Amino acid sequence: MKQPEYLRAVQGFARRELTGDDAHLDSLAEAPLPLYARFAETGLANWWLPKEHGGLGLGLEESVRITSELAYHDAGVAFTLFIPILTTSMVTWYGSEELKERHLGRLVAENGFAATLGSEHAAGSELARMTTTARVEGDTVVLDGQKAFSTNTGFAQFLVVIARSQEDPSGYLAVLVPRDTPGVTVDKRWDVIGLRSSATYQVSLSGVRVPAANVLRGNGLRLLEVGLNASRVLIATTALGVARRIRDVCMDYGKTKSVKGAPLTANAVFASRLGQFEMQIEVMTNQCLAAARAYDAIAARPDAGEEFLRTGTLKQALTTKMFCGQTGWQIASTASEMFGGLGYTHESVIGKLTRDMRYVSIVEGGDDVLRDLVFSRYVVPVSKRS
Repeated sequence: MKQPEYLRAVQGFARRELTGDDAHLDSLAEAPLPLYARFAETGLANWWLPKEHGGLGLGLEESVRITSELAYHDAGVAFTLFIPILTTSMVTWYGSEELKERHLGRLVAENGFAATLGSEHAAGSELARMTTTARVEGDTVVLDGQKAFSTNTGFAQFLVVIARSQEDPSGYLAVLVPRDTPGVTVDKRWDVIGLRSSATYQVSLSGVRVPAANVLRGNGLRLLEVGLNASRVLIATTALGVARRIRDVCMDYGKTKSVKGAPLTANAVFASRLGQFEMQIEVMTNQCLAAARAYDAIAARPDAGEEFLRTGTLKQALTTKMFCGQTGWQIASTASEMFGGLGYTHESVIGKLTRDMRYVSIVEGGDDVLRDLVFSRYVVPVSKRS
């Protein structure tokens, strides 16, 4: 079957810019990498943004296919390019028309990036305990606090900050903040062990003032839940892309490695492991696509924003991220063992791929956090849920 044009463009970009560049992509080079500007030349930057704001309007199913191709070559590149979907989906569904036109339109025109500021050190997975505050002063909102992990903030055009309402401690706001607003300070870039072509920062907010019109409609924590649905599916998809690359790296290794006078590919144990990988990759592929279709079915509704608010965290997004993270880690761990001592060095790319894979079960909710969410939201009977 002929590949869609957008997918051929992604594959061409990956061949030109990513193939054979593993060492540089793993070096924590200065962000943003110039190759992100070259990706924009494909016309696919922010590919999911609505057509009414100048975007391509591609759905999450298409996004899964794009992300898998990018992550096959480098998961950090894929993460950098798709993670603004978390930020922009909140603005798309719950921002005013003026806010969307001004910020989403510019993002498309300038091939820019956006970032979300949610996590905090002390709060951990309990975001309701966040200490960043938002107070209203006339027609202005003032933000103060510190956010622990925010990818792309250093070069983003705008941020969406999740903060506790100072007037109502049980209320939370999601506030759009232009990156160049006085009081927004990048404290440091984290030295992450994987996805090193991406850039994740600790950020401080001190007396950050924006118009009250920049507050998105609805409870900020609920809006974050909605935004996380798409990004969690795509994070799961990076596990798929990395797993596909691991399978191919193992096959290449098996052709050159000799055991008992024959290529490793002729070894029954090696063959059975690669067969297991292929089965797992097939199921991961189907799961990512199914979750994306479930998301797209809601996004296509005329009341999509309200339906997402009603639903909150999608079961398919949670289970797909959990399954792909765990399955991908099984593949990466097994593959690294297959390389023997070489798999525990920087001489083989398998070490990088193993480190890249690990993030899937950590970011946007570790597996224990997601297990608890699945239990409380989808296992406990409705009548007994708190």
